Amino acid sequence: MRTSYDVIVVGGGHAGCEAAAAAARKGAAVALLTFEKATVGAMSCNPAIGGLGKGHLVREVDALDGLIARAADAAAIHYRMLNSSKGAAVQGPRVQADRKRYRAAIHQLLAAQPGLEIVEGEASELILSGGDVAGLMLADGSRLEAKAVVLATGTFLGGKLFRGEEMSAGGRTGERAATKLGVQLRALGLPIGRLKTGTPPRIDGRSIDWGKLAEQPSDEEGWTMSPMSGGRPLPQLACAITRTNADTHAIIRSGLGRSPLFSGAIEGRGPRYCPSIEDKVTRFGDRDGHQIFLEPEGLDDHLVYPNGISTSLPADVQRAMVRSMEGLERAEIVVPGYAVEYDHIDPRALDASLGMQDIPGLFCAGQINGTTGYEEAAAQGLVAGVNAAAYAAAEGPMILDRAESYIGVMIDDLVLQGVTEPYRMLTARAEYRLRLRADNAETRLGRIGTAHGVMGAERLARLEQRLAIRAAVETELARSMTATEMARAGAAVRQDGMRRSLFEWARFPEVDRNLLLTLAPVLAEAPADLRDEIWEDAHYAPYLERQEGEIAELRRNERVFLPADFDFRAIGGLSTEMVERLEMARPDTLAAAGRIRGITPAALAAILVHVRRMAA
Repeated sequence: MRTSYDVIVVGGGHAGCEAAAAAARKGAAVALLTFEKATVGAMSCNPAIGGLGKGHLVREVDALDGLIARAADAAAIHYRMLNSSKGAAVQGPRVQADRKRYRAAIHQLLAAQPGLEIVEGEASELILSGGDVAGLMLADGSRLEAKAVVLATGTFLGGKLFRGEEMSAGGRTGERAATKLGVQLRALGLPIGRLKTGTPPRIDGRSIDWGKLAEQPSDEEGWTMSPMSGGRPLPQLACAITRTNADTHAIIRSGLGRSPLFSGAIEGRGPRYCPSIEDKVTRFGDRDGHQIFLEPEGLDDHLVYPNGISTSLPADVQRAMVRSMEGLERAEIVVPGYAVEYDHIDPRALDASLGMQDIPGLFCAGQINGTTGYEEAAAQGLVAGVNAAAYAAAEGPMILDRAESYIGVMIDDLVLQGVTEPYRMLTARAEYRLRLRADNAETRLGRIGTAHGVMGAERLARLEQRLAIRAAVETELARSMTATEMARAGAAVRQDGMRRSLFEWARFPEVDRNLLLTLAPVLAEAPADLRDEIWEDAHYAPYLERQEGEIAELRRNERVFLPADFDFRAIGGLSTEMVERLEMARPDTLAAAGRIRGITPAALAAILVHVRRMAA
C-alpha cells in the first residue's frame, strides 16, 4: 500500500469527492480516506441537488470541471427550475436524483480520474512537523505522509445521533463517528463549536395514497445541470404534495417533551432555512399547515423522502404525525427521522483559500466549516482541493471573490463573519447577483479554472470552442443600426434618431428574438444555451453597467492591504465591539473590513487614514 501522497482528503462526502478530484486534476497524487469505499458519494439526506442559490453553486462547480452536476444528471429522475417565472438571475435549477445511481456516478467519475486513490480507514490524528501538516495517522496505526490535508468530515466529527430519548455516536445512521480526530483538533486549540442538522423519516411509497395528492411533474424543457451531460438519460418521475394540518401540529406538540431539541440534549443550533418540523410548529404557531413534498428516492426504490418534516421526535410520534396528513393515512415509515449534532471549526480561523491560518497545509471544506447542504460542501471541496494541491506544489492559491461567483460570496461570508447556525447559500447573499446567474457560470469562471490548471481535457476543449463562438457573436452584435434601419427590418421601435448596437437593440421589447437572429446569423448558429445566455446579458446590461461602479470601488479597496499584525485598537473612533469583530476576522484588505457586520463607513475611513499614516 502506498504511504506517501501530495494531498490527503478525509471524508468521502460531497466536499471530499470534489476536493480529491480537483486536487488530482491539478496533477497532485491524492488519497481519499473514508471509513468505507462503498459509502463514497452517498446522499446522506435529501436526494436532491440544486435549488435557489444552491443551483448557482452547482453550475459554478461544474464550470470548474467539478463532479456534482454531471453525477446529478446521470441520476436525475425529476427536473425543476425554481423561480422560473422570475428573472434568470434568481432562477434555481434543481434535480431529484436516484440515490443509488448518484453514488454510482460519483464512483465512476472518481475511478476515471488519474492520480486519485480511495483508501479505507479512520483518520486518528494529524501528523505535524514544525507546526506544518506532514500527513495523517490512521486508527490502525499506519501512517500516511502528505504535504497537505483536507478535512471534509461532514457530520462525522464528534457526531451524535438523536431520536427521541435515544442517543448514539455516529455521523449518519448506521455509521460511526470520527471521534479521535475531533479530540486532537480540540487539543490543538482550534475554535470548535457544535451545530445540528436533521433528516425526515423515509416512507414506503407503496403505502401512500398518491391519488389523493397534487402531482408535481418534471420540467419538460430539456435543460440539464451540466452542459457536459448531453441530455437526460433516465425516465422522469413526478413528485407529490401534501400538507401538515391542525391534527399534525397537535401530535407534534404532544411529543415536544420527548424531543431532544427541547429537552436540552442537543446544544448545537440547527439551520434557520431548513428547520425541523418541531421548530416550525413552535415558531410559526399561527400557520394552519406546512407544505410537504413527497420525493421518490429512486427508479427501483420504494422509499419516499417527505421534504419538510425533518425531525428528532420519537419513532411512535413520527408515525402518528405522518399518518395525520392527507394521502399518508396508512403510510409506513421504513427509517425514522433523526437529528445529528457534530463539531465544526469556526471558519474565521481559515483564509480565503480555505486553509487553516495557524496550521499551514491544513484545509477544511463542507460542514466542518459550519455550512449545510451538498452544494455548499461541493463548492468548498473544490476550492480546498485546488488550493491544497497548489500548496503542495508551492503554487499560488485560487481565490474567488464576491463579484465573480457565489462560491466567492460563500467563502467570504464564512471566513469574515463566521457562523452562528449552519450556513446556507441564498441568492440574496450576493450583492452582484445580476452578474452571477446560473446560466453564465462557464463564461464567468472558465478562464479562472484554466489559469489554475483545474480543467480536464474534454472540459477545456468545450470551453475554448464556446469562448471562440461567443467572441464571434459579440463582434457581430457590436454592429450598429439606426432606429430607421431597425424599423425597415420589421421592428416597431420609436424613431428617436439613435444608432445602437444590435446588442443594445436586443433589450428592446419591440425587437423580436427571431428578427435579431435574422440580423445576426452568427448568433443564430450558436448553441441554444449560449444564445439564451447572451440574450439575458443584453436584458441585464443597463443594470450591470450601474454595478460596475460599485465593483470598481470594491477593487480599489481590495488594493488597500491590512498587515496581519494590524493594530485595530490603535485607531481612534472604533468602538470596542468593532475592534473585537475586526480582531476576530483579521481582514486582509479594506474591502474585507467593510463586509464585517457592524463596521460603518466612518470606521472604514478611520482605518484607511491609519493605513496611509503607516505607509507615509
